[in-house]
Amino acid sequence: MTSFAPDSIVLNRKLPLWYQVSQSLRASILGRSPRDPLRLPTEEQLAGHYGVSVLTMRQALKELEDEGLITRHRRRGTFIEPDARRGAPVRLLGSVDAIVAQQSGMTTELLEHGPAPVPTEIAEYFPDLSEAAAYHRLRSDERTGEPTNHARNWVRPELAARIDLEDLVRWPMTKVLRDVVGADISRITDTVEARLADPETARLLRVPLLSPILHYTGITYDTGGRPLDVAVINYRGDRFSFTVTLDVT
Repeated sequence: MTSFAPDSIVLNRKLPLWYQVSQSLRASILGRSPRDPLRLPTEEQLAGHYGVSVLTMRQALKELEDEGLITRHRRRGTFIEPDARRGAPVRLLGSVDAIVAQQSGMTTELLEHGPAPVPTEIAEYFPDLSEAAAYHRLRSDERTGEPTNHARNWVRPELAARIDLEDLVRWPMTKVLRDVVGADISRITDTVEARLADPETARLLRVPLLSPILHYTGITYDTGGRPLDVAVINYRGDRFSFTVTLDVT
């Protein structure tokens, strides 16, 4: 039986290895094609793929099993749950792969794209630009078709010129910038706050006007500290929660 092939990552030794592996594998699982196999490689094969010990791999798999993304069967192997719940809480420890995982696993519709004036509220991140490439996407639950969030991204034009729109339907913007465009991402700053749904958000997410939503702003920076992408995402408050864990050493 053919096994599912997860993406590769470069591990950061400042973060727990099991955590990085679990988040990378989580993103691969949630971003998979419906045609991809459901069977995962063996623990030993996955450990070799990620360059970690079998013990570390086992801990990473337990994290995904606890979340309900995989099931493990003695002698049969480990399998992806095709009906696993999307939009579960994600623990963020500072990994770019955690951001990718949080954004993955939805059916995505590209509503609008093209050059647009930089909005006043994010102009501080693009002081040298009057226009940026703007993308507006609506994400929905794969099983029910229910809208879960809508995202607007403003990207530097020189990066947007190398973005394939089909990749944006399949993958989160962070993954496209890092793995397809080749942007040298050093950090992402996240801000999450509670808001009330405005008319556009209420219409897109099919929720009552002024109902609670989670408003997320993410700024992606390169190694020189220059903002590459500003993401503004509105999540249905009844479908998402965010958990942040500080790793104190």
